[in-house]
Amino acid sequence: MTPGGRLAAAIEVLEAIETRHRPVAEALKEWGISHRFAGSKDRAAIGNMVYDALRKQASSQWRWQDASARAAVIVSFCRSRGLSAGDFDALIAGDPHAPAALTGVEGARLADDGAHPPGHVAADVPEWLSVRLERSLGPGWVEEGAALAERPPLDIRVNRLKADRDKVAKALAAHGATEMALAPDGLRVPPIVGDGRHPNLQVEPGFQKGWFEIQDEGSQLAALLTGAAPGEQVLDLCAGAGGKTLAIAAAMGNKGQIFATDSDRSRLAPIFDRLKRAATRNVQVRPARADLTDLEGRMDLVLLDVPCTGSGTWRRRPDAKWRLSERALADRAAEQAQLLDQTVRYLKPGGRLVYVTCSLLSEENGDQIAAFLDRTPDMSLVPPAAMIDAAPLPETSKSALRPHGGDIGLLMTPRRTATDGFFVAMMRKG
Repeated sequence: MTPGGRLAAAIEVLEAIETRHRPVAEALKEWGISHRFAGSKDRAAIGNMVYDALRKQASSQWRWQDASARAAVIVSFCRSRGLSAGDFDALIAGDPHAPAALTGVEGARLADDGAHPPGHVAADVPEWLSVRLERSLGPGWVEEGAALAERPPLDIRVNRLKADRDKVAKALAAHGATEMALAPDGLRVPPIVGDGRHPNLQVEPGFQKGWFEIQDEGSQLAALLTGAAPGEQVLDLCAGAGGKTLAIAAAMGNKGQIFATDSDRSRLAPIFDRLKRAATRNVQVRPARADLTDLEGRMDLVLLDVPCTGSGTWRRRPDAKWRLSERALADRAAEQAQLLDQTVRYLKPGGRLVYVTCSLLSEENGDQIAAFLDRTPDMSLVPPAAMIDAAPLPETSKSALRPHGGDIGLLMTPRRTATDGFFVAMMRKG
């Protein structure tokens, strides 16, 4: 496909997302099925354009004063590649499959970068979230939002039960994998550039052998911040596909016991193959909504990685930020409070409850923990600095994380820690 054809396709996909309210991955898949002439490189390039347009939708459309998919795709495309109006018109000249050439007004607005957009536009977030993000992130909230609108890297966690970081780094050297700055078992493949695509690391022999898993650095750090130690009894109550379960099992050296469960059977389903591939022997999976009364009062650690709005993952799921509503936020907060209240009974005296979200919003983070502590007198907060100091992390990583530990929990963000957005808080029973 020509560059112009790819642009037109990206506009078509974005229109389908907006008019049919389709998740971006489904819309791209449906477009590929109905346009089988498009090769893998074409689909990758179109996907990049669509994701870029969604990441920077507000600022792109504001520049043209045009809320169309055309504005979002073309402006983000030109901005990411440093193209002028003349460059763009030359790129699509004579291409019958390309979008229409720029109008005079569009060309002039594309060149005008001296305007001062409102905060939510510069941050590329929904306007109704401005006040909430400023409260959560402080004076730098606009810059934090802008960091969430950039392309993410591809992060992996080396499975120390089967390999070490040097071994995996050598195996993935051709993909540009380098050591992470904070997570001691992490490797990172840089963000996509231009029309490229991330390598499919799941077809690598090392992945098939269980040497590593795909996992954001922030998620790896959250697992380590639980302080899970060999021999402990651990309950991962919202395990999902098992990413943090696997990381904790490796940190425990397969010693002790982890009980992993989730209320959603489909989310939990992938954990079985992952556990087998990773050679994890200290995990017992409990079926969705299973009776857990036999675990009450026995756990040294309960990990509560609650369902949340996912605002910390907007680099990877940019369509989610435009779908988020005040009602959805309120529903998530109510669900989180209920889960917190249900979790205490599993802890033994002195046991730790670690609460994790991939959200940047105080309503799901600090506010949630403060309210829980107010209504649960037998639970006390472990100061974030103490949580960080006790984690099995290099001192350089602890030093980098300490400034981001607030009064209640640690908040990681793309701008602060070069990770996805994660909030981690620890409490102790008794």
